[in-house]
Amino acid sequence: MFDTVNFKLTRAEVEGVDFLREITPYLDPDAVGYHNYNGVLSATGKIGNLSVGLNSWQVRVKDGSLCKWMMGDNYQTMTRDDVQRAIERLSDALHLPMDRAIITRLDVGMSIPVEQPCANYFKHLGALAYAKRFANVGSVNYYRHRHAEWLCFYDKNLEQRDKHKPIPEQYRGLNMLRYEQRYMSRLPSLLKVPTVTGAMLYDEEFYTCLLTRWRDAYQAIKKENDITINFEQMRTKRKFYAMAVLAMVERVGGEHAMLTKISEAQKRGELTAKQAFDLRKEVKAVCGEKAGMAAPSEAITELDRKIAEAIQLYGCF
Repeated sequence: MFDTVNFKLTRAEVEGVDFLREITPYLDPDAVGYHNYNGVLSATGKIGNLSVGLNSWQVRVKDGSLCKWMMGDNYQTMTRDDVQRAIERLSDALHLPMDRAIITRLDVGMSIPVEQPCANYFKHLGALAYAKRFANVGSVNYYRHRHAEWLCFYDKNLEQRDKHKPIPEQYRGLNMLRYEQRYMSRLPSLLKVPTVTGAMLYDEEFYTCLLTRWRDAYQAIKKENDITINFEQMRTKRKFYAMAVLAMVERVGGEHAMLTKISEAQKRGELTAKQAFDLRKEVKAVCGEKAGMAAPSEAITELDRKIAEAIQLYGCF
């Protein structure tokens, strides 16, 4: 279930190696370039779609999909065995023990075939505690832990078209929803371990932990339900009013989106601080009592099921 993985291997992990002199010959010859930064000679190059940067005392492999490098595309999902084979293959390609390398970025992700257009699922993904939510055409992203961790939901086929890349034949015409949990930095702090190495990525316990975190992060997102006109729950003016407010909230994209709009209106001077406070309080109150006025979204019910199935299929449970 891994995609982009950034590796860093230094003389602390491999003694007696001059990376610049010994490893550069193994890079794709047409892509090698040499650079001098403040008197320090370094080189950049490629191994397939993976970028490699190195000097005499360290080598970094980054900015490319390990899944694509190993499987041919990142529509597919890497199993734990696939991850181990990929790191062994990378070790052979570079003639280095990449299982000892420090992991500085790690994306845990999966492309999920869904029944409806991807946008139908994104509109139901609401607020996530202690995270900033950003929605664009074709994606919803969450950033937390000072942007060290990202949760990204996007239309995989739309991304391929935007990048002018081919869609593998077996995925053409399908709705492919991509969900990734990206650890961009500070992995030991986020994952509560002293360090993260290449070998840990195919360790059963650690691999299972990462998949569980991927599932739990999705489950922690507040889901916006579909509004239903339930007259049995709407027999008073207060309930009627709540239904109308709730319908408006859902129309603009859910509780989080409405609260954001209120805050933006306050910043523009269209609402006073007191007015904005009262409106936020009312929105939260209505959203808190929407039982019976909102039905579970079929799209989210489907996505819930497929996330759970992915854990069972690729996990070690």
